[in-house]
Amino acid sequence: MKVRKTTIEGLFILDLFHAEDNRGGFVKTFHKASFEEHGLNTHFEESFYSKNNAGVIRGMHFQTPPFDHDKLVYCTHGSLIDVILDIRSDSPTYGKYASIELTGSNNRALFISKGLAHGFESLEDETMMTYLTSTMHEPTHDQGIKYDSFGKVWDAAHPILNPRDLEWPTLDEYDSPF
Repeated sequence: MKVRKTTIEGLFILDLFHAEDNRGGFVKTFHKASFEEHGLNTHFEESFYSKNNAGVIRGMHFQTPPFDHDKLVYCTHGSLIDVILDIRSDSPTYGKYASIELTGSNNRALFISKGLAHGFESLEDETMMTYLTSTMHEPTHDQGIKYDSFGKVWDAAHPILNPRDLEWPTLDEYDSPF
């Protein structure tokens, strides 16, 4: 596993170990020693996945303290553009975002630290996104930033959104606890 820093502190691109032969493929999505070597959290309390149609935008989601969490995310089928927004008010990259393509075949994952909002746009039907989080979901601390309020230009001409995601405050309106 190769761990690469990005322009946003606390966001890492993980190039996952993989092997392919005439049987198919094998991908190692988590390796505790590699995570520890780079100072990444190795404790995960919950794992889940979402199945998404083309044009779906999910985000920008996070949990607030004390239930904030680190995330490990990767795509097992299909393709998406993953978007991570820095909402840590004291960060030099506050309000900046990164867009990273994840696909079922590029053997890439992201480690997303606390204080970073997360979302993505699915590029094809049946795109599968897997998440591991360092805390369990706590609905009373579940929050978000409106997906179109921080400068990201999404590709979908007619995005498919959860009505809840349209009701989040804009980045300018949000008073960050991070």
